[in-house]
Amino acid sequence: MIKDINMPLFLMNIPTCYSTNVRNNIWMEEYTAKDIVVNKEKAIREIWEVYSFLSSQGFVYLLPTPYDCRLQDLVFVANNGIVLEHLEEETYIASNFRVPNRRGEEIVASKFFEQMGFKVIPCPYLFEGEAELKYLRDNIYIGGYGIRSEKESYDWMASEFDMNIIPLELTDPYNYHLDCTIFPLTRESIIVATEAFTKQEIKQLENVAELIPISIEQAHTGLCNSVRVNNYILNASDIDFLSKRSEDYRLEKSKNIRLEDIAGQNGMEVCYFNMEEYLKGGGLLSCTVLHMNHHSFTKDLL
Repeated sequence: MIKDINMPLFLMNIPTCYSTNVRNNIWMEEYTAKDIVVNKEKAIREIWEVYSFLSSQGFVYLLPTPYDCRLQDLVFVANNGIVLEHLEEETYIASNFRVPNRRGEEIVASKFFEQMGFKVIPCPYLFEGEAELKYLRDNIYIGGYGIRSEKESYDWMASEFDMNIIPLELTDPYNYHLDCTIFPLTRESIIVATEAFTKQEIKQLENVAELIPISIEQAHTGLCNSVRVNNYILNASDIDFLSKRSEDYRLEKSKNIRLEDIAGQNGMEVCYFNMEEYLKGGGLLSCTVLHMNHHSFTKDLL
């Protein structure tokens, strides 16, 4: 059983079918027809660097890409579903995509999890996976809804799987998944773009964890789109390729400094990866990694 493996476990996909042929989010609209074309070799190198680092700290399964697959966003595995870690039986909830060209990704992932021995259950309401539903501890989850996922999906999960889900409404089209504004750092602390939510929603979060605030600008540049493994925080940054006089450089530097401050205060270290090819598809580092467990969260910091 997966639960018996005493190390961090993740799922990734090698982007052999990744493309940007269909623009299905607001970030993609900012690219010209020429600039949005994916450099496939570069995309594979970028994902391989993340895979290699995670593999040095835990174990990474690779989601097989079907022959002649045309699912352009299959590499963004965090959208395909979620492992319910609070249950004794290994259970995977498959996504139900709002965007038409993404439908089918959940079928590929479901077959993988079935072969791994998981109980696989499709969500009957619109729901886009771990990118929308963040695990904290015990049976406590935080769920984003309003743009890609429906609140009814969390009502269903709470009823069927004994989950305590804090629902947060997403209204900013640039933060269309919850992982743009929420990043559980530990079992007791969450990085939050506090301006993105109402006072009532923030109070609900404060009832279950310590909140570490960041700005909307820092959220838009991908601070929360991170992955923690052991004492490391993995984050996407292309700051080395930006002009120091540009506004993009200022925003990226602000994000990196804030993330490094948070990491230092919590005994962690930030590792940056260039994910430039995935920005073209509206994705960042956390989109390419699905947690099969949260082993890092059960360990004391070194």
